[in-house]
Amino acid sequence: MDKLSLTIAVTGGAGYKGTLLVQALLDAGHRVTLIDNFMCGLEPALFFGAHPHCTVIRKDVRNLTRGDVAGFDCIYHLAAVSGYPACEANPHAAKVINVDATQRLVEILSDDQTLIYASTTSIYGDAGKEVDETFVPQPTSLYGVTKLEAERVCMSRRNSISFRFATLFGVSLKMRCDLLVNDFTYKAVTEKSLVLYGEESIRSFLHVRDAVRAYLAALVQRDQMVGQVYNVGSNNMNHSKIQIAELINEHTEVDVIRSQMTDADPRNFLVNFDKLAALGFEATISLSQGVQELINLYRWYQPNRPFVTI
Repeated sequence: MDKLSLTIAVTGGAGYKGTLLVQALLDAGHRVTLIDNFMCGLEPALFFGAHPHCTVIRKDVRNLTRGDVAGFDCIYHLAAVSGYPACEANPHAAKVINVDATQRLVEILSDDQTLIYASTTSIYGDAGKEVDETFVPQPTSLYGVTKLEAERVCMSRRNSISFRFATLFGVSLKMRCDLLVNDFTYKAVTEKSLVLYGEESIRSFLHVRDAVRAYLAALVQRDQMVGQVYNVGSNNMNHSKIQIAELINEHTEVDVIRSQMTDADPRNFLVNFDKLAALGFEATISLSQGVQELINLYRWYQPNRPFVTI
């Protein structure tokens, strides 16, 4: 089939990364089916209902049947309980959605369907050193544990690719304000102060639109990528928390408070992204650009405050 007219399903297609991915796939000429339970709201996906090449299925990933996924050339599996706080607050759901539903999805796919799984660098936990795809992950959170287990399930089949994404940042159709850079910038704009726990711990970062670019590249290069795990990010965007705070302070004044308390979600690693870079991928949006766009957003978008009618 012409690579510009693939049939593609995106689980979690109404989420932070999913909405931008669905839009990019449609823009590239593909036929896309968005699958989501819309637990976090319908609004980000309303526009897709009018697109002639997009089908929207309101269904929980835990309830997918063989008929729901039959016939697709590629399935992007993004649906999950995402992040440390959400998994800690819903441990049973984290296990059932992140692991059990992924196992079920793998069982109902045919061998000729390509599965591209959304993993995370959070599985590297508190490694405290440079890590690449050969490093044996040792996750320190329930989120990391469930995502690693689901990744292993996906990679047990031949026709799968796993992307271990750096911590994402930036503006999307469906915002996540809990991601580190997004959260820090939101607090800088709305509270003018920022409390740091484990200020020297290092994490890797990637703009959400660059994450989508990596997904699109996988369609073009999937024949050489299947069966492989890739860290997705940039060697130039491994930063400590204090470095992120200092960068935000360059754009908007913020009082940085350095706490001596330990971080409830300890992550500290320097991720190597050479493997994906060797295939031609590089990040195009800097942290500075991302912080500025977030500042522009948070000056008027404050999701934790009620609307006021006049």
